[in-house]
Amino acid sequence: MHSILAVDDSASMRKMVSFTLSGAGYRVTEAVDGQDALEKAQNQTFDLVLTDQNMPRLDGLGLTRKLRESAAFATTPILILTTESSDQMKQAGRAAGATGWLVKPFDPNRLIEIIQKVIK
Repeated sequence: MHSILAVDDSASMRKMVSFTLSGAGYRVTEAVDGQDALEKAQNQTFDLVLTDQNMPRLDGLGLTRKLRESAAFATTPILILTTESSDQMKQAGRAAGATGWLVKPFDPNRLIEIIQKVIK
């Protein structure tokens, strides 16, 4: 079973994502922000990271950069799921090392489809 780290400061969004991914057969670990995600990523590996962009303490781009510095996450797919949709933000995401960029609100079937394409 593939494991996914789902990072979002919104409890309702975390629950929605977790429900969608668990229903598709993934093991989901939730984190409340980028800092919490980094701490969880030090203790276990994940097959994919799905993170929000705008969060307190450490945002999605900062989390992506920090994860990419670690050998354990050098090739792990990182998807940013956010309300941000500007080309400038998407470019910043790519520059930080994000695998993909998805805009909220998300279509559960589309999210699963994308994850199946990028997960190893």
